[in-house]
Amino acid sequence: WRSAVESEMSWNTYESPLGTLTLVAEDGALTRICFPEEPPRGEVGTRRDLPAVAAQLDEYFGGDRQAFDLPLELRGTPLQLAVWARLRAIPYGETISYGELATAIDPALFPAATEPHQRARAVGTEVGRTPTPIVVPCHRVIGADGSLTGYGGGLNRKRALLDLEQGVAQLLPLA
Repeated sequence: WRSAVESEMSWNTYESPLGTLTLVAEDGALTRICFPEEPPRGEVGTRRDLPAVAAQLDEYFGGDRQAFDLPLELRGTPLQLAVWARLRAIPYGETISYGELATAIDPALFPAATEPHQRARAVGTEVGRTPTPIVVPCHRVIGADGSLTGYGGGLNRKRALLDLEQGVAQLLPLA
């Protein structure tokens, strides 16, 4: 991989029904999506249009896109990368629990977590660290009892995304 000095970092904002999102890319690959309450940390480079990302977000929020086809540059531990890859495999409009997600991941990636509840908790931590929410659908993971638990963008946004995907409601700007 190349250092930030050698890489072309760029960013832009996207006006979504969930509020203004900050999109960050490196060498044309999406690296982060930040909700309004969490401005990006570190190097973000030059402000530039990210038309492919904006177009696919428009389609998703309009109900016309169920999966994103964008180049991503996700960096993390082996467990994080496994969790994020598994998140991308959750079908549109469906949810799974943290425990179900943990059982779908190689147990060898959890050296310190020997019990199922420990692995579910570890998975929950990594779901919360998803750098590109919405595109990597971390909102599709729920509590074992069906409750909405944890979301970096807030539970109101998680509910709105799940409602959009389940056809319960049209996604309108959050107040």
